[in-house]
Amino acid sequence: MRLPRVFTTLAASLALLVGAFTALPAQADSTGETAAPAQWRSYWVDGFNNGVYTPAQVSQLVQDALDINANALIVQTARRYDCFCNNALYPRTDAAIAPAPFDPLSEIVRQGHAAGLQVHAWVNVNTMWNSATPPRSPDHVFNQHGPSATGADRWLNKKENGQELVGANAYVDPGHPAAADYIVRAIQSIVRNYDVDGVNLDYVRYPDGSSTTTHSDWGYNDVSVARFQHATGRTDVPAADDAQWTEWRRAQMTNLVRKIYLGIWEVDPQARLSMDAITYGHGPSAVGGWERTRTYAEVLQDWAGWLDEGIMDTAVTMNYKRNWNPDQALMYSEWSQFMADNQAGRQAVNGPALYLNGIADSVAQVREALRPTAAGNTAAGWSGYSYANPTMDVAANGLATERAKLVQALTQGADAPFKDPATVPGMPWKSAPTDGHVTGVLKLGDGAVLDQVPVTLRPLTAGGESVTRLSDGTGWFGFAHVAPGVYQVRADLPEGVTGSPVTVVTVEKGRIATASLPLLRTLP
Repeated sequence: MRLPRVFTTLAASLALLVGAFTALPAQADSTGETAAPAQWRSYWVDGFNNGVYTPAQVSQLVQDALDINANALIVQTARRYDCFCNNALYPRTDAAIAPAPFDPLSEIVRQGHAAGLQVHAWVNVNTMWNSATPPRSPDHVFNQHGPSATGADRWLNKKENGQELVGANAYVDPGHPAAADYIVRAIQSIVRNYDVDGVNLDYVRYPDGSSTTTHSDWGYNDVSVARFQHATGRTDVPAADDAQWTEWRRAQMTNLVRKIYLGIWEVDPQARLSMDAITYGHGPSAVGGWERTRTYAEVLQDWAGWLDEGIMDTAVTMNYKRNWNPDQALMYSEWSQFMADNQAGRQAVNGPALYLNGIADSVAQVREALRPTAAGNTAAGWSGYSYANPTMDVAANGLATERAKLVQALTQGADAPFKDPATVPGMPWKSAPTDGHVTGVLKLGDGAVLDQVPVTLRPLTAGGESVTRLSDGTGWFGFAHVAPGVYQVRADLPEGVTGSPVTVVTVEKGRIATASLPLLRTLP
């Protein structure tokens, strides 16, 4: 079930509506000059191909982005818990990048910003490793918490049938508290140590490869199952299609996103959190609604709900469809309309697959991506996947030739979609916030945490209704985008725990209020 944004004041709503501008026509500024329209334009730059392996590649990347009048780059930084950087919690990648002290992320930030481009660090969330050869660093998550680990140290996601690896692919279970905590801290380390404009989350979902499209077979890490049993009082191992189990797993993914969002806010309140949103198959209008899509039901990714709650700034939809295939062209249209009409005061960027289309079809998809829907809404912009494969004809005609053709089609001619420069749409909910946030941690006197405990935020001076969230496996809880005012925070203590789990917090615009509850102790 999608959660409404909590306690948003009328002023906040108006600010969001005004600020969530998308592909707007150019307007004259105060000097009479024509200002560039606000429209996201980017390439995804993957870490498995050339792009940031050397300073020279970075220079070429920046120039190629400028050639299409792009204004942002989504650059793969944490690929499989390995980092194309030198100063993060993730260990440095084993990929054949230029030797240290070369730092790919630092270099693309330096050159990109000098050229006027935003740089967003692309981080794979739940993909642990994908090679039969383990990573060299002993600190890598695969070596610490992969197939050789036992008990609670084993973070591997697992299918209902017990399968953990798919070929050489290993995944992290987002229901494992230690894994989720690592992910948040690692992302914070990138934002803290690099002047990135934001973080882009990929694989922020459960894995593919389930037995049907109606539910996920994944999520059976022993720790995750035990947490579910503790939270529900059940003793069975739930079936993959169990409704309660499915909702619980989806909630783990949502809470991780909430924790990442507020964790980034702690470090840099102006950094953008974006994600690569799944658009499998036909869109919601064709399958009976959002909750019947493969996105929501199979991989348990509620990105529409995340936009609605305000814990995702920008959803970059992986709208990977072949425009020359009529059925897939229809899928593209369905998802384009849904994403434009469901931005919920945030932003959605249409991300088609350049590698699946020729030049003419890609340009047609650009035009459709930026066309207003019947409701009058427009996507916030466009992102092409990918820089390394700009058309389906690269193998036949060569990379340089096809990239030059794409530049010409996008920028040359009176009706070229990217003929003129554009600016990345702003985020008024961050640049001029009208609300704040609340976080806290529930811990016992002996240091143990309280997992899956209901915590209720009740307004004492602000308008709105009470909202309840569950603490996670580290005891953390969070409420995003709360109207300024005074609130009571109350935890519902489980049996066997005593104390005074009530406190009062004051929420201020743009700030995180910390709910420091009195220490709790177990009964003797």
